[in-house]
Amino acid sequence: MPPPLATPEPAKTAFQHRQSAHCESGVISSLLHHEGIPVSEAMCFGLSASLSFAYIPLVKINQLPLIAYRMIPRWILKGVKSRLKLPLRFENFRSSADGRRRLDELLDQGRPVGLQSSVFFLPYFPENMRFHFNAHNLIAFGREGNEYLISDPVFNSPTRCALADLQRARFVRGALAPKGLIYYIDGPVPKVDIVPLLRGAIKKNCFMMLHVPLPYVGCSGIRLLARRVLKLPAEKDLEYTRRFIGHIVRMQEEIGTGGAGFRFLYAAFLQECAVLLNNPRLQELSLELTTIGDEWREFALHAARMNKGRENLDLPLLHGLLLDLAAKEIAFYKKLKKAV
Repeated sequence: MPPPLATPEPAKTAFQHRQSAHCESGVISSLLHHEGIPVSEAMCFGLSASLSFAYIPLVKINQLPLIAYRMIPRWILKGVKSRLKLPLRFENFRSSADGRRRLDELLDQGRPVGLQSSVFFLPYFPENMRFHFNAHNLIAFGREGNEYLISDPVFNSPTRCALADLQRARFVRGALAPKGLIYYIDGPVPKVDIVPLLRGAIKKNCFMMLHVPLPYVGCSGIRLLARRVLKLPAEKDLEYTRRFIGHIVRMQEEIGTGGAGFRFLYAAFLQECAVLLNNPRLQELSLELTTIGDEWREFALHAARMNKGRENLDLPLLHGLLLDLAAKEIAFYKKLKKAV
């Protein structure tokens, strides 16, 4: 039995679609804007200390090791909820029928609802963008007949999704299975002064990248991936080597905003912090992080060309680029830690 809904507030303006750089940070920012709280996507991302790196061989995505450039799914949502004291409620379901009924009930209350889903089963995605990734976030903000009105942050305009397709995407199995997850703001949003929260959020992100005592997390994880790339069996198994390199690119450039894009997003957060904290040093560091993001894209360009046979396979080159990126990120986070 789901918990009772809070008494609905007076009707708000119609939900406004907002395109964003990344799905999870974009969804929570859109939900806040709908409540009259204009917190940017970059601020949501930074406040939740979500910039990261992880190379985890034991966790598989499409039979290849997990490579992540941000914290785990729901980290942004839970981080923003905690820091802004949001009445953000999460619900999962054992059956798809229960999940559908609850979603319909909330939509009939006039509430926009965040959903976790699989990219692969959303038909409005172009075919070349569909793959088995089960932690994509979107917003349902209404329904008409057997179609749901969808605000997907990846796209520049709202769209529709048939009931059967959305159900399949919400209840797909496998890694990061959504289990019909919905989340929504259930009650008035308290007024919270963001400024005192900024330094703590930045320091937490520096700790995550520099000091977590795990070899596969943060800048240590970038170095670990570099060593793994150098040991790929290029001569014995060229097909696997190219698949592995292609997988790095896909995880970097197609999952949300990827390795470079997340750095650009965090740089935008630092720009906001520079103004709010009256700290010009943060503006300088935002530009430095943007440059690091550009170098991640340069790495991805070489890797993609090698994967497709447009460049000669050069594992030492990729190894060297990754080690250089790790060194630059270590130096960046040390300076950022001192700046706050």
